[in-house]
Amino acid sequence: MQIDIDPDSEVPIYQQLRDRIVEAIAAGDLPAGTPLASVRQLAAAFGINLATVAKGYDLLRREGLVRTNRRSGSVVARDAASGPPAAPFADTWTPRLRTLVAEAVAQGMGDASIAAAVTAELARLHSSKGTP
Repeated sequence: MQIDIDPDSEVPIYQQLRDRIVEAIAAGDLPAGTPLASVRQLAAAFGINLATVAKGYDLLRREGLVRTNRRSGSVVARDAASGPPAAPFADTWTPRLRTLVAEAVAQGMGDASIAAAVTAELARLHSSKGTP
């Protein structure tokens, strides 16, 4: 899996790492059980602090997408084929969606444009997995 981060972005690096891993899981590039690079490996590859990578992995663990074992490292815990998550995810996902939609509206995007962007993104994810 290729992870691209932009050190000049306003988005913190730990968040960029988390986002790229979530996108790879959603696209089917990282199915459940796939081992992830160690915190040390990623930190060395990007020349960043270990704590930065650990923070990104911690977000993924709290979201239930990654599990970590001290001996075997971090692996993808679930993917789209795992079925719907437990209730706590819905409780955290909906407010984030609300904020994202509000940001789009605040920037002047209309309902149709927002819906079209969501539809296009879903189509992109499904096509990358080879599913309808």
